[in-house]
Amino acid sequence: MTDITLSIQTTNNPEIIKLEASKALVKGSYEFKNIDEAKNSPLAKQLFYLPFIKTIYISSNFIALKRYPIVEWEDVQEEVAEQVLEYIKSGKELITNDSLEVKNPITVYAESTPNPAVMKFVVNKQLVPEIFEYKNISEAKDAPLVTALFEFLFVKEVFLDNNYISVTKHDVVDWYDVVMELREFIRNYLVQGNAVILSGEIKKRIEKEQKKENKVITTDITSKKIISILDQYIKPAVTLDGGNIEFVSYNDDNHLVEVILQGACSGCPSSTLTLKNGIESILKEQLQNPDIRVVAVNG
Repeated sequence: MTDITLSIQTTNNPEIIKLEASKALVKGSYEFKNIDEAKNSPLAKQLFYLPFIKTIYISSNFIALKRYPIVEWEDVQEEVAEQVLEYIKSGKELITNDSLEVKNPITVYAESTPNPAVMKFVVNKQLVPEIFEYKNISEAKDAPLVTALFEFLFVKEVFLDNNYISVTKHDVVDWYDVVMELREFIRNYLVQGNAVILSGEIKKRIEKEQKKENKVITTDITSKKIISILDQYIKPAVTLDGGNIEFVSYNDDNHLVEVILQGACSGCPSSTLTLKNGIESILKEQLQNPDIRVVAVNG
């Protein structure tokens, strides 16, 4: 594998990074919590000699590493990635006994959001590589899991990003009465290996996002700064709340910034407060422009 490459990917958990390979590494999934468990994985055993390595996951085309809080990843991740890449390029086996293959059990937990109509269901594996949002069942023909969720009469909208699903409900039920049922349904669906989004739909979405990014590159300097600020300061927070924010446009004449709110952020009673006291304040400070105004074009 001399031509293989590794890219460092951050995750929603600041203690974990992913080293994503350009080629498949192993068949199956493996988890090691200490050096004794890693006796059949020379690479994992080697990594455990680093004092800050807590847990190692090896799965398909990536290696995920969880650290102890004695270091920050930004201080050591380059050296660790280089060490892993050197090992892979040497041609040595990552796993020496396939009988040890252990698929990580699927876990799902429910997490409330600032929007009382939205519940966030977090899974211990990636579900989608891009954001997907569905307002009704007719939009979800290429999303089997979403179609199944819309069979619950109280489900109004479904939003997916990375490893979580945000479900918006109608007012006909309280979350207290249905959250456990929905959590178990999602877990059982995933345990059975059913598709979340069809591969063709994922490919179309990735191509669409790439075209959007290419279009953004040609925008004016202020728009570029706004996008950078949103990515750095705003998106991580709204992702934790089960939503997303997308830049739409900036008007230099009236200093108006238009955005789209998705997931738990869309229709949230506190979204106006978030826009004005949060996003707008940050943009005014970062751009040093007190006339900046922010509106959500989708309400």
